[in-house]
Amino acid sequence: MGNCCRSPAAVAREDVKSNYSASHDYNRKESGKKPPITVLSDAFEEAIEDKYLVDRELGRGEFGVTYLCIDKGTRELLACKSISKRKLRTAVDVEDVRREVAIMKHLPRDPSIVSLKEACEDESAVHLVMELCEGGELFDRIVARGHYNERAAAAVTRTIVEVVQLCHKHGVIHRDLKPENFLFANKKETSPLKAIDFGLSIFFKPGEKFSEIVGSPYYMAPEVLRRNYGPEIDIWSAGVILYILLCGVPPFWAESEQGVAQAIIRGQIDFKRDPWPNVSESAKDLVRKMLEPDPKIRLSASQVLEHPWLTNAKKAPNVNLGDVVKTRLKQFSMMNRFKRKALRVIGDFLSNDEVEDIKEMFKKIDSDNDGVVSVQELKIGLQNFGPQLGENEVQIYIESVDPNGKGTLDYGEFLAVSLHIKKMANDEHLHRAFSYFDKDKNGFIEPEELRNALMEDGAEDCTDIANDIFQEVDTDKDGKISYDEFAAMMKTGTDWRKASRHYSRGRFNSLSVKLMKDGSLNLGNE
Repeated sequence: MGNCCRSPAAVAREDVKSNYSASHDYNRKESGKKPPITVLSDAFEEAIEDKYLVDRELGRGEFGVTYLCIDKGTRELLACKSISKRKLRTAVDVEDVRREVAIMKHLPRDPSIVSLKEACEDESAVHLVMELCEGGELFDRIVARGHYNERAAAAVTRTIVEVVQLCHKHGVIHRDLKPENFLFANKKETSPLKAIDFGLSIFFKPGEKFSEIVGSPYYMAPEVLRRNYGPEIDIWSAGVILYILLCGVPPFWAESEQGVAQAIIRGQIDFKRDPWPNVSESAKDLVRKMLEPDPKIRLSASQVLEHPWLTNAKKAPNVNLGDVVKTRLKQFSMMNRFKRKALRVIGDFLSNDEVEDIKEMFKKIDSDNDGVVSVQELKIGLQNFGPQLGENEVQIYIESVDPNGKGTLDYGEFLAVSLHIKKMANDEHLHRAFSYFDKDKNGFIEPEELRNALMEDGAEDCTDIANDIFQEVDTDKDGKISYDEFAAMMKTGTDWRKASRHYSRGRFNSLSVKLMKDGSLNLGNE
């Protein structure tokens, strides 16, 4: 297997450098060494390296690094997702990890869901040891096939909706269904497709409604924007994936986040562009019923699985959907990969010094020192920071006050908003991300630099797709991506909601979606 890389525990120990701050308790005395946070109830009695042989890195996200590992006892190949405690900056972060583990333990073993072997922690990191999926991402498998048709799309859709059905049956809403969260178990043509990420999932009771804005804009149901939703949102997201599987582009798209939201609310589905004229009426009927704006009449998971297009999946048209669909799928996947990589780079630049600055800012705004800030305290306190904050940033803080009626922000919530602003609104971080791709530091991202960066994540040769991305991002057509073009790409139509776990969990609403007295929606930055 070759030389082992540094273990996740070693990486985390190096990463933490004893700087972890239990940030939700900002009044804690600073004297002495801060005790390590406990995330889970179990802990290793031995180092993770004693039980597992940890090898190469498989993937990297904002919170965790996933490694290939081998159980020393059984020699089973597994994946170990190691989450650095340094990056769990708030109580919300910690609760996210706890809930993810609880949900994975709660759901029954199923061929369509990655199995959790064990979850444990040491002083520096939480380790999730899971079944290994080495067959690649959903879209990568599709574009690698020589022939892609409705039958293949139906098979994928059935698996995704079976996952939804299993989740709902056991009281779980997934809340973040999207193609990136499905991997093939192995490289065989008959490999099962598995759901791999439950980081935004939540337990629910019948009739219970939620208000947190969750998920990624392309896949977000209209009732999420209205902040009043239940498990039906998963069917909507699965319907968006089905639409993409059949034509290669999302049904609701725009040049800005507000535009995506408006398209979702309008709910107009385009069945005119190629290849829709060649798609069966049965497939289009299922798409319409899954993307029904009214969740009360939207199909349930069992109803989707009973739809004729899925029950007769083996009889679905064997007509090739065409190279245009495969090209779109690959370009869509690669563009998301480009943005996700940039967001990870940005996340790595958020330093503990910046967190300390946020802590001091909160203390100054919290004038009565009660550990929470009200709208009035925010309005008065933020004025004192003058040019440090733009008008739009102040508005984000004001709109972030908990929508459930509490009317205040605690420190963890305030930190979540502040980290979002530092990531998204701070031009310095975008410059740093740009510099990551601009290896020769000539002020431009060139085709070879983009291609090499995309291939760092394990993608095969992607020269053609890098060229396609350039066609979209390089607006002045000079054959290279300037900083302004990069920044425009990062700020339009992107999955900003995955840039921060806090933001994904809806601690505030940058879309400024307001439910008016007459029941209509007002979208914009007012």
